[in-house]
Amino acid sequence: MASVSAQAQAAPAPAAPLQRGIVKMVLSGCAIIVRGQPRGGPPPERQINLSNIRAGAMARRAAQSQPDTKDTPDEPWAFQAREFLRKKLIGKEVCFNVEIKTALGREYGMVYLGKVNTTGENIAESLVNEGLATVRREGIRGNNPEQARLCELEDQSKASKKGMWSEGGGTHTIRDLKYTIENPRNFVDSMHQKPVNAIIEHVRDGSVVRALLLPDYYLVTVMLSGVKCPTFKREADGSESPEAFAAEAKFFTESRLLQRDVQIILESCPNQIILGTILHPNGNITELLLKEGFARCVDWSMAVYTQGAEKLRAAERSAKERKVRIWKDYVAPTANLDQKDRQFVAKVMQVVNADAMVVKLNSGEYKTIHLSSIRPPRIEGEEKNKDKDKRFRPLYDIPYMFEAREFMRKKLIGKKVNVTVDYIRAATGAGEGTPAFAERTCATVTIGGINIAEALVSKGLATVIRYRQDDDQRSSHYDELLAAEARAIKNGKGLHSKKEVPIHRVADISGETQKAKQFLPFLQRAGRSEAVVEYVFSGSRLKLYMPKETCLITFLLAGIECPRGSRNAPGGMQMAEPFSDEAMLFTKELVLQREVEVEVESMDKAGNFIGWLHIEGVNLSVALVENALSKVHFTAERKCFLEQSGSQLRLSANRERERVWANYEEKPVEEVVHLSEEKERVANYRSVCVTEISDSLHFYTQDVETGGQLESLMETMRAEIAAQPPVEGSYAARRGDYCIAKFADGEWYRARVEKVESPAKVHVFYIDYGNREIVPSTRLAAIPPAFSTRTLPAQATEYTFAFIQVPQDEDARADVVDSVVRDIHNTQCLLNVEYSGVTCPHVTLQFADTKEDVGLGLVKEGMVMVDVRKEKYLQKMVTEYLNGQESAKSARLNIWRYGDFRADDADEFGYSR
Repeated sequence: MASVSAQAQAAPAPAAPLQRGIVKMVLSGCAIIVRGQPRGGPPPERQINLSNIRAGAMARRAAQSQPDTKDTPDEPWAFQAREFLRKKLIGKEVCFNVEIKTALGREYGMVYLGKVNTTGENIAESLVNEGLATVRREGIRGNNPEQARLCELEDQSKASKKGMWSEGGGTHTIRDLKYTIENPRNFVDSMHQKPVNAIIEHVRDGSVVRALLLPDYYLVTVMLSGVKCPTFKREADGSESPEAFAAEAKFFTESRLLQRDVQIILESCPNQIILGTILHPNGNITELLLKEGFARCVDWSMAVYTQGAEKLRAAERSAKERKVRIWKDYVAPTANLDQKDRQFVAKVMQVVNADAMVVKLNSGEYKTIHLSSIRPPRIEGEEKNKDKDKRFRPLYDIPYMFEAREFMRKKLIGKKVNVTVDYIRAATGAGEGTPAFAERTCATVTIGGINIAEALVSKGLATVIRYRQDDDQRSSHYDELLAAEARAIKNGKGLHSKKEVPIHRVADISGETQKAKQFLPFLQRAGRSEAVVEYVFSGSRLKLYMPKETCLITFLLAGIECPRGSRNAPGGMQMAEPFSDEAMLFTKELVLQREVEVEVESMDKAGNFIGWLHIEGVNLSVALVENALSKVHFTAERKCFLEQSGSQLRLSANRERERVWANYEEKPVEEVVHLSEEKERVANYRSVCVTEISDSLHFYTQDVETGGQLESLMETMRAEIAAQPPVEGSYAARRGDYCIAKFADGEWYRARVEKVESPAKVHVFYIDYGNREIVPSTRLAAIPPAFSTRTLPAQATEYTFAFIQVPQDEDARADVVDSVVRDIHNTQCLLNVEYSGVTCPHVTLQFADTKEDVGLGLVKEGMVMVDVRKEKYLQKMVTEYLNGQESAKSARLNIWRYGDFRADDADEFGYSR
C-alpha cells in the first residue's frame, strides 16, 4: 500500500497534537491499525498511513463474486516490509500524530515507537533505512528536516544495497500464497498432529481465525477444537448482528493472537472444517476463552482435542461457578441439593437394569440411582413386536442387556460405592409412543476409583447419550464416556460388534406344573445347585435363575412358616400378616441378586420347588427364625440343616417375645385322636350361565340366581354414567385397581386392571363376565363407590373341567376349545364342584335340558383324555369316564385316530400321560 505524495495530499493542518495507542494490526509496510485502551468493551480503532514513504502492496485474493478477476500477488519486498513492522509493533504502544487527513477520511502521519514522545524510534525512518520502503520525493520541501532525513537514509540504503536495492530484483521475496486446499482432510492427516508455525492473519470471532501456515504459505481457516464462542449472525440485508458477548470474545482473541507468531496443531477436518489448537508462548487461548466465560465446550469437536479435554471442562466449570459473562445467569443442575445429598457413600442393594440401581443410604433409606449420560441396550419397536405370541422379557430378549446387568451385579451387589449426583432429571409425561418417566436422580457411581458407567461403555454394554449444546444436565465425566465409547466402537466390543448377538434361551418354569415335575428329579439328584436370586416375592418365596440349567424357578423356603404379604384373592384383597414386610426386607437385603446355593427337596401342586437356600454358609430358613421373622414348621424338626430341634429354635426366637412371637402363648399339649372318615361324592348341581371360555379350557360362569341383581346394577350404573360422564383420560390405571371400562359395544362394565404397559395399552379383566381386553386408558374410569365389589361381588367365577386332560398339541387343543364354545358359550348349564385345584375348582357341567355331562361327551368323542383321580369317592365317576375313553379309542375318534399315542413317544407327539 502506498502513501500519497505531499503534493497530492491536502493542505497540511497546523502542528498536530501527539496521540497514543496500541498497534492492533499491520496492514502493509506503510499502514497500521491502532486501537485505544478497552473501557467496558472493545476499544475504538483507526488506520494510520505513514507519511512520505511507499512500501510494496500485499497480495490480494480475487473477489469471489467476480469470477473473471484474478488473484493479485505480492509486490517485491512487500511481505518483508509488513513482517518488519509486525514483529516490531504488534501489541506495542506507539505515539503518532496525524499530519494530513484526506477528503475520503484517510489519515497520514508519523509513528514513533514508545509511549512518551517523538524521541522514540521513527518507524518510517527504520523502514527506509532497511531498504523496505521508498521515499516519495515529489514536492519535498527543503525546509522540512524530517523529509530531508528520509532522503538521506534512502541514499545510504541504496549505497549499502539493502532490501529492495539489492541485486536480483526481489522476485524471490514474492510469496506463493495458497488460498484453497484441494483435500483438507488429507492435508490435516499429513501433519500428523505436529505443531505447525503460523501467523494469525484475521480473527472472525472468538473461536475462528484465519492463519498463514509457514513455511508453505497456506492460508487456512481454523476453528478451535472443543469450544465455541458467541458469533456474528448475518441478517437478510447483509448486516451482522452480534450475539451476547460476541464482540468481547473477538477482541479477547484479537488482542492476544492477531498477527502473533503461534504454533497450530491441526487435529481433525470434519465436513471440510479444519479443527485445531493454537499454542502461544503465553498459554492456550482455548482454555483462556473458557476460563473467562467467553466460550462454552462443544461435544462434537471435544473428542479430537489433543491437550486434555478435562482441562477444558475444568476451565468451563470455573467460569460457571464464578458466573462470568455468558454464564452470568447460570444455575447448576444440583444447586438445590445440600452437599450431603450431592456426594455420599451407599451400599448397592439391587441392580434394576443396565443403567439403574437401588442403594441403601447410611440413614437406612433406599434410593434409586441412574447412571448419568448413558443408555442401556435397547431394542427397536418393530423388532420387539416381531413375535407377538411370545412374552417379551427385556433382560433376556434385548441383546447384551443380560451381560450388562450381570457385569453390574457381580461388581456392585452388596458393595459400598461413591455416588456423585450430576443432575436431577425432571419427571416427564407420556407422549405419543413414549412412556412417562418419574423424576430420576442421575449420578456418577465409582467403586475403587473405577467409574461404572465408563466401564460399561468401554465394554460395549451401554451407549452415551448425545445432548443439545445448551443442555447442561450431563455426567461430570462426559468426555471420558465419549472416549470410552470411541474405543469400544474401534475394537468392536459388545453392542458395536459385528458378530452375531448372544441369545439367552431361558425357560421360565414358574407355575408350569408339568415342566416342574420333569425337572424335579434332576434337581433332587444334583444336591446343592448354584443359583442367582432374581426376585423376592416375600420372606420365604423367591424367583431363582439357575445358570447351569438356564431356567427360572419359583423357590419356597422349607421348614418355616413366614408371614404372608397382602395379595389378591377371589373375595378381594387379603390383608398382609404382621411383620410380612420386615421378613421380605430381611430376605431382600440378605440374598437379592446374590449368588446362592439351593437344595431342592420337593415341589407343591403349583409347580413351585421347596428346599433350602444357603448364602455364604448361612441357611436362610434358620436366619429368618433366629431373627423372629418366621416360625418353625413341624417338618423342620427332622431336617439335618437345623442344628437345634424345632422347639429349641422356637424358644430362642420367642424368648424376648419379638416380632412374630409378640402375642405367642404356650398351649398345653393335648392328645389328638385322628378319626378317618370316608368322604362321599356330593352331587349338588346349580344353574349357571357360561360367559367366557379360555384357550386353556378354563371357563367363567355367572350364577343364575344373582343374574337379576347384576342386570339391575348395570342399568343403574350406566344411567348414572350417562348423566355424569367421566372425564376422558383423567383416570390413572394401576395394577390391581377396580375400575369401569368401555367395551367394544360402547357400554361400560366393571373391570380390574391386570397390567399397565403404557397409557395406550392397559390389560383389564371384566370381573362379571371373565373376558379380558387391552384398552387405552381413555376408555377407563374410576368405579363409582355405589357399584363396587362391596355392593355386589364379582359375578364371574373361574372353573375347569373335572376328570379330563386337555391335549398339549395346539391343533387338538384348538379343536376342543371350538367344540366347547359351540356347545356351552352363553348357555345355561348345571354345575357341580367335584374337587379343588391349584388355580380354580374342578367341576362337572350338564346341559340344562338333557342333563348330559359335557366333559364326558368330550371324552366319548375322542377330544380329550381322562385325568385319573385316586380319591375313592370319585372312583364311580372316573370309571364312567374311562369307559367312554375306551369306546372312543376303539372307534379311533379324533386324537385316537392313530391308536394309543401315549406309549413310548407320547412327549414327542406333544402329549403326556
